[in-house]
Amino acid sequence: MTTLRRDPITGRWIVNTEQAEQPEKAQALKEAETCPFCGGSEALTPPEIFALRPKDSKPDSPGWEVRVVPSSSPALRIEGELNRRGELMYDLMNAVGAHEIVIETPGHIANLADLELAQIEKVVKTYTLRVADLKKDERFRSVVVFKTYGGDVVRHSHSQIIATPVTPKNLKEELNGSKDYYGYKERCIYCDIIKQEMQQSKRMVFENESFLGIAPFASRFPYEVWLLPKKHSFAFEAITEKELPFLAVAFKTILKKLQKLLNDPPYGFVLHSSPNLREKSGYWQTIKYDYHWHFEIMPEAAESSGFEWGTGFYLNPTTPEEAASQLSQVEVNF
Repeated sequence: MTTLRRDPITGRWIVNTEQAEQPEKAQALKEAETCPFCGGSEALTPPEIFALRPKDSKPDSPGWEVRVVPSSSPALRIEGELNRRGELMYDLMNAVGAHEIVIETPGHIANLADLELAQIEKVVKTYTLRVADLKKDERFRSVVVFKTYGGDVVRHSHSQIIATPVTPKNLKEELNGSKDYYGYKERCIYCDIIKQEMQQSKRMVFENESFLGIAPFASRFPYEVWLLPKKHSFAFEAITEKELPFLAVAFKTILKKLQKLLNDPPYGFVLHSSPNLREKSGYWQTIKYDYHWHFEIMPEAAESSGFEWGTGFYLNPTTPEEAASQLSQVEVNF
């Protein structure tokens, strides 16, 4: 059974994915003559979960604009109960969650940056609708949107959405830092960053009426860019219809800048947004005021590590028990 295991030292969760079959699937996709994500190839994917399509068109048929399907090799599965349990000092649970693929266009285009603005607007609208829908499931603590471009098996613009039963470590660190800052100054740290960057201008990458892009002061990657709403907002799904076109312009502008400057580099981005808020004893009450959703865009991010660097989760297809069993049987001579 696929499980989530908690590192007792760092608090990081590891997903034992049981995906040993992926290399064969990847090879089959490489050899396929038809792209499974193109319009007209709907039968080559799992049945759709959601789609932006005309009212008179049927599910899993051509005519869609943006289409969402379950991952064929999910890191987390929506079926089942969490069954939180312990193994002496160790904590684990079933790997229950959701793993969806957002097919961003019916046309065979590889880079989100090359889509028309109207299409990018539909993509980000789909993100908001899927995040809001997944947060209705009380088993899910956090919903992460992420994308990796470059080196993909399927050279067709797509991104992924994963709902997790725990808050990813990277997000938890941000939440705690934001809470501490708010407790000291009674202001959102991201709002203060936005104000300072707009005043100084030296790390500004892009700005429009509703959003701005900045190179963060303590960038982890060369040409890293954060895309933030100017107006304070703790939850991405709360974005308004009026703001969607401005977000599409921001995305396209930043990605085209990176594409031109760095010669179409591989990149990844991840959405950091508020976790699924639930009433519970001891949970801080200021999260709506101290946190600020944003996208983090990292050029040159490795395709295989996009989920890991974005969330702090690590996907491991081999359990430690399997690894130990195999290694213990290997005979070596010196």
